[in-house]
Amino acid sequence: MSTKLTIVYYSTYGTNLQMAQWAKLAAEQEGAEVRLVKAAELAPQSVIDAQPGWKAVQQATQDIPVATSADLDWADAILFSVPTRFGNMAAQMKQFLDIQGGLWAQGKLVNKAVSAMSSAQNPHGGQEATILSLYTMMYHWGAIVVAPGYTDASVFKAGGNPYGTSVSVNQQGEMVEDVRDAVEHQTRRLLQVAAKLK
Repeated sequence: MSTKLTIVYYSTYGTNLQMAQWAKLAAEQEGAEVRLVKAAELAPQSVIDAQPGWKAVQQATQDIPVATSADLDWADAILFSVPTRFGNMAAQMKQFLDIQGGLWAQGKLVNKAVSAMSSAQNPHGGQEATILSLYTMMYHWGAIVVAPGYTDASVFKAGGNPYGTSVSVNQQGEMVEDVRDAVEHQTRRLLQVAAKLK
């Protein structure tokens, strides 16, 4: 029986979407069943429309389903990809997690393998704090946090974040660090632990 992975992302300009897509490909190569879903947008449409990059990502991802509690319930493993906002996760992801009280109360999130990735505009822009704040919520769920640690050379190549793959993005919207291999390694590690738990 294959491992079921839900990848939940939020992405304004496409960075976390790209990392989520890399993770999806890696998981599928491992034989996992994968759901790629996005946190619901909370920003007013007028704000999005005023920023061409943001609007372009919104239009390009119209076919990606909005995340629901059912996506978390279904999964053996959950991977989050979320940008940093002042050292915390984006409000869109926080709001999605905040409404999971029903699953939590029923114990349906206990022992799910979880991991997280993040991005910010500069190398010390709060990526680690964002991932750790997300993990704090996972501890309340009783989920099993699967951080990459220093378990592969790709982690060092990507900047050395042991909590989860993180990337900084320059003014042109390009990723500064080379993180694809680290994303793929983190995804495989998450699936391996989830399979053992299952």
